[in-house]
Amino acid sequence: MIPGVLTVAGSDSGGGAGIQADLKTMLALGVHGMSVVTAVTAQNSLGVQGAWELPVEAVRAQYRSVVDDIGVRAVKTGMLASAELVEAVAELISGTDAPAVVDPVGVSKHGDALLAASALDSVRTKLLPVATVATPNLDEVAQIAGVRVESEGELRRAAEALLAYGPRWVLIKGGHLPGDAVDLLTDGSEEHWLRAPRHDNRHTHGTGCTLASAIASQLAKGQSVPEAVAAAKEYVTGAVAAGFALGGGIGPVDHGWRFRAAPER
Repeated sequence: MIPGVLTVAGSDSGGGAGIQADLKTMLALGVHGMSVVTAVTAQNSLGVQGAWELPVEAVRAQYRSVVDDIGVRAVKTGMLASAELVEAVAELISGTDAPAVVDPVGVSKHGDALLAASALDSVRTKLLPVATVATPNLDEVAQIAGVRVESEGELRRAAEALLAYGPRWVLIKGGHLPGDAVDLLTDGSEEHWLRAPRHDNRHTHGTGCTLASAIASQLAKGQSVPEAVAAAKEYVTGAVAAGFALGGGIGPVDHGWRFRAAPER
C-alpha cells in the first residue's frame, strides 16, 4: 500500500505554494497526497490578490470524508485563516491516529497576511499542542511567541518558546538569517542542527509548504522525526536550487527537480 498523506491548507492559484505545492511534494516523495481545502486564494508570482476561507462545515466534511474511508498515515496543516478553522482542524487532528506536521502559516512570501490576528491564540492553545512537529519560520516565531531571532545563537531560545505551547518537536527554520540555511530541530532534550548551503536564487515561493509536506511524507513512510526532517531538508534544498522564474515576481521552487536530475533512459 502506498502511504496516504493529507494536507489541510489553502489553494494557491499560481501553483507554487499551498495544497498545489503539497500534492506535488507528496507525489515526488512516493506517497499518495489527499487534500482538505481551507481557503481559496487569488495568487500569483507578485502576491495574493484575494483570499476566501471555506465554512468550517465544509472543511470538517472534507476531512471526515478522507479519514473515515481511506485513512491517513500523516497530516500536514498550512493556511487555516481564522480562529474557527484553527480550532476545528485541531479537534480533527486530535482524534486522528497519525503524526501531524503543523506549518503555522501567518504571512505569504510577499508579506500578505494569511492568518487573522484573532486566530493566533487558537494556534497557541489548540493547534500547537496536537502537533508532532511544528515548523515555524522566524517571522512566525515572532508572531506566535514574541521572540525575535537575529542570529543562529538565538534559535535555541526560539525553540524553547515554541515548545512551551506543547508540540512534541519544533523545527525552527533559520532561512531568513544570513549565511548558510540553518534550522534547529529539537524536542527539548535532543537537538539536531541542519545546515545547507544558501543558493543564490530568488525563486523560493512555496518553500515552507514544501518542507512541511516533505516531513509529513517521510513520517508516513515510517521514518522517525529526525530522519524525516533530515530527508525533507535535503529534498527542499534541491528544490530551492532548481527554483525557476514564473510570471513577473518570485517564482516557485521546483518540486520535480529529482525527476529532471535523473539521467534520461
